[in-house]
Amino acid sequence: MKNLIDLIWLHILFICSAHVLASEADVIDAEVIRGDDGSFTFNVTVQHADEDWNHYADHWLILDKDEQVIAGRKLMHPHVREQPFTRSLSYIQIPDEITEVTIRAHCSVDNYTGENMVVKIK
Repeated sequence: MKNLIDLIWLHILFICSAHVLASEADVIDAEVIRGDDGSFTFNVTVQHADEDWNHYADHWLILDKDEQVIAGRKLMHPHVREQPFTRSLSYIQIPDEITEVTIRAHCSVDNYTGENMVVKIK
């Protein structure tokens, strides 16, 4: 009986910890590549414990220093079995005076609570 109770508590703790881990969409890596035409491609890696269509990382944004949106990438579906995952966005025009941008990921439930990444524009 004690083993059954321990097993139930372990299961409850596992479920609760999984929910806590799913609460933030973190940008964990980003690569910026300048094309021959002067536009940029962003390869952004996001980590979030996507649960289903109701709770997943649903987009990421590229922001200037004033937090104005330069561009964004909609994520078309949950990545339940693919974590972390990388998605690209190409042909982004960035004015010459901008030397760095912030990339921020969004969770469909918890909004913008995760880790952002600042990257240099070369």
